[in-house]
Amino acid sequence: MPALALLSLLQFLIAVDVTVVNVALPSIGAQFHAPTASLSWVVTGYTLVGGGLLLLGGRVTDLLGRRRMFLLGAAVFALASLAAGLAPDLPTLIVARFAQGAGEALASPAAMSLIALLFPEPVERARALGIWGAISASGLVAGVLLSGILTQLLHWRWIFGINVPLAAAVLLIAPRLLPPDGPRVRTGRLDLPGAVLLTAGPLSLVYGVLESAPAAIAAGALLVIAFVAVEARTRHPLVPLSFFAHRTRAVANAVTILLSAALSTAFFLLTLYTQDVLSLGPLRAGLAFLPFCAVLLLTISQVPRLIGALGVKHTAMVGLAVTAAGLAWLARLPDEGSYAVDVLPGMAGVAAGMGIGLLALQNAALHGVGERDAGTAAGVQRSVDQLGGSLGLAVLVAVAVADAGVDGFRTAFLYALIGVLVAATGLLLGARDETSGT
Repeated sequence: MPALALLSLLQFLIAVDVTVVNVALPSIGAQFHAPTASLSWVVTGYTLVGGGLLLLGGRVTDLLGRRRMFLLGAAVFALASLAAGLAPDLPTLIVARFAQGAGEALASPAAMSLIALLFPEPVERARALGIWGAISASGLVAGVLLSGILTQLLHWRWIFGINVPLAAAVLLIAPRLLPPDGPRVRTGRLDLPGAVLLTAGPLSLVYGVLESAPAAIAAGALLVIAFVAVEARTRHPLVPLSFFAHRTRAVANAVTILLSAALSTAFFLLTLYTQDVLSLGPLRAGLAFLPFCAVLLLTISQVPRLIGALGVKHTAMVGLAVTAAGLAWLARLPDEGSYAVDVLPGMAGVAAGMGIGLLALQNAALHGVGERDAGTAAGVQRSVDQLGGSLGLAVLVAVAVADAGVDGFRTAFLYALIGVLVAATGLLLGARDETSGT
C-alpha cells in the first residue's frame, strides 16, 4: 500500500546513512586533515545517538502521536543531512551526524509502530514488516554503492545532500497517506534522565573500547547501571522494566543484540577485506555486495511463509543457524583469498541469516503490543538492534585490530560466531514455542 511505501522510503534513507560514509571517509579525512580515530565518530556517532534515543522516541510516539513524530523525525533528519553536506569542519559534521541519529530516533519507532497497528494480523504484519525490512536492509548495501559512486564522480558532500529532496518529498506526501493521530492523553513526564544515560553510556563504552581507555569503559558501565536504576524508580520510565516480563519479547531483544553485533562486524570487516586484501577499488568493492543484497531480499520475501509454517521461534533459529554457517566460513579467510571462493559463500550465509533472523525477531519483539505500547515496543527493538550493532562492532573491531592483518579478521569472525551460538542457545531455551508469533 502507498503508506507502507512511504514509511519504507524514509527508513531506506536512514539505513543508507549507516553505511554511506564508509567509502567516503578517506576523502573526508583528507579535506579536514583528520586522523582515523576522529573519523570513526562520523560512523559510530550516528548509530549510537540514534540507538540511545530510540527508547525516548518510542515513548514520545506513544504519548504524542505516531504521524506527528514521524513527520518531526523526517524534518530533523532532512535538516541534519543538509547541515552534514555543508559542514565546514569535522566537528560540525560529527554534530550533524548526531542530529541525524536524533531524527532517526523519532521517525523509526513511529514508522514501525504505524506498521504494527496498520497490519494487526500476524501474517499480514509479517508481510508488511518483510517489505519494510527488505527496503531498510537494502539501504545498508545501497549506502556502500552510493558512497563510492558519489564520492568518485561528484563529491563526498553529496552522500548527505541526496537525502534532502527525498526527505522533503516524504514530508509533503505523508499527511495525505498516513492516518491522523487521535487525541492524546498525557500520562506523565518524559524520562529525560533515562534518555541521557542510555545515550551517554554506550557512547562512553565505545569511546573507551576504540581508544583503549579503561576509565571511559568503567564510566560507561556505571552509566548503563544508572540507567537501569533510574528506570526502576522513576514514575514514568522510558520503558517500564515490567515490559520485559513478557518472556518472548525479552528473549527476542536479547538475541537481537548478539545477532546485530555479529552482522555489523561482518559487514564492516568484509568491506575492509575486499578493499585492503583483495585490492578492489571503491566502486568494485561496492558492487561486490550486490549478491549480499540479492540474497537478503530473496530470503526476506520468504520469511512470512516460514513463520506461517514454523512459527516465529523456529524461523529465528533457522536465521541464526544460517548466520553461524556464514560466519564459520568467514572465520577461515586466507591471507590471500579470492572473492568467489573465500568471501561470497560466507557473505551469502550472513545475508540469508540476517534476512530471516532479524525479521523473525522483529515479529517476536512486537508480539502482543497494542495502541498504548506499540511505540515503546518498536523503540526497544530498534534500540537494541542499533546499540547492539554499535557496541559489538567496537568490541570486535578492537579484537581485529589487536591482531595484525587478516588474522585479526579471522579472530573477530570467530568471536562473532560464538556470540551467535550463544544467542541461538538462549532463544532455544528461553523463548516460548508458539506458532502464533512468539
